[in-house]
Amino acid sequence: MFSRILVANRGEIAVRIIRAAHELGVEAVAVYSTADRDAAHVRMADAAICIGAPPPGESYLNIPRIISAAEVANVDAIHPGYGFLAENAHFAEVCRSCNIEFIGPSAESMNLLGDKVRCKQLAIKNKVPVAPGSKGKIEGEDEAIKIAREIGYPVIVKASAGGGGRGMRVAHNDISLRNGMRQAMAEAQSAFGDGTVYIEKFLESARHVEVQILGDHYGHVVHLFERDCTMQRRHQKLIEEAPCPVLDNDRRDALCKAAARLAKAAGYYSAGTVEFLMDKRKKFYLMEVNTRVQVEHPVTELLTGIDIVKMQIRIASGERLPFSQKQIKANGHAIEVRINAEDPANKFRPAPGRIAQFDPPGGPGVRIDTHCYSGYEVPPNYDSLLAKLIVHQPTREEAIATIHRALTEFRVSPNPTTIPLHIRLMLNGNFRRSTVDIHFVERLLEQHTLPSE
Repeated sequence: MFSRILVANRGEIAVRIIRAAHELGVEAVAVYSTADRDAAHVRMADAAICIGAPPPGESYLNIPRIISAAEVANVDAIHPGYGFLAENAHFAEVCRSCNIEFIGPSAESMNLLGDKVRCKQLAIKNKVPVAPGSKGKIEGEDEAIKIAREIGYPVIVKASAGGGGRGMRVAHNDISLRNGMRQAMAEAQSAFGDGTVYIEKFLESARHVEVQILGDHYGHVVHLFERDCTMQRRHQKLIEEAPCPVLDNDRRDALCKAAARLAKAAGYYSAGTVEFLMDKRKKFYLMEVNTRVQVEHPVTELLTGIDIVKMQIRIASGERLPFSQKQIKANGHAIEVRINAEDPANKFRPAPGRIAQFDPPGGPGVRIDTHCYSGYEVPPNYDSLLAKLIVHQPTREEAIATIHRALTEFRVSPNPTTIPLHIRLMLNGNFRRSTVDIHFVERLLEQHTLPSE
């Protein structure tokens, strides 16, 4: 086991990693920008090093400064969390070239699975279902139109690199496909430095279901079952739950085995997530692989009792997975909502500023992952996530009742947050009946049927 690790992140995930390290008897070193001088992760760490100004490019995305901090602190490993450099294969290579272990997968696996075109080709080879569309990158507009006419509109153009909804365009005819391709390629080139795109059939009423996987350095790969992330807005998840409320055991088994099969084929180790879209007939299609810990990992932790962040650290230190697939059991139902400093009544405009009151809820079955406290200044430079509220109960109905109760107790002021929106969503009949798709929340917001107050 490592003696000391550096946490190359901020916010709630930095707090989460520091706590896991301390429970393993490992010292944790924090890095921070000048905007995060008084942040919770800085206070909790055994040591903290300032790495630059608030803009991410001058701090949390600055590889030379992070490596310098790691060398000064004499750490054994670096945990990247999620976001920032977590899926940067070059960063993983730099860490290991400096004899600092990267707590994550190999650079080779990251490059393979992070390139959606290569990932899709690997999936096809290993009989993992993929959506109809191009088998590789699209060379030009005429080729895209030919494929679109073969598989039928609507189609979606996707960037091979990156994620978060960038470099994606839906097209319903030839004209919109030509325009969408140009826009997607330009956006992808700007955001990821790679304008490569591919095309797939667009599933208009799909659910988003993902599988948590873990692998070690010895070729062992297991899945920790699935999460349903259908409740989202503009490709950003709002609510995650496990298990998926509409899957039967046979489909669940097929889905999870396909995810593990793909990870094993890629030589994957550490924690990762294989994401799928599922159509009305409950047929699933590979969407992408996230080669890092997910924001929503606590849902699976509560469902299985497995600490995913500790497992990442153990795997990186050379330990074998301590369980087989048959030993992993799912119990009850877990739900997570993301509490963001955003104003749903004002087009989700970010709401940075000082939090005067921060009183999270508690009670049986309630977990809060947060870096916030009364008096905390939410900086304008980073993601607006304030906290994750997660509950675990024997049934889905009980979990919804608990999280609704907890949301009504949650006090954050004077900052606008997404709490009122989540309260309304928990009361929504379609959500309660699980008759939703990935565009459900957007339709409600467009119809003004979910006021934030």
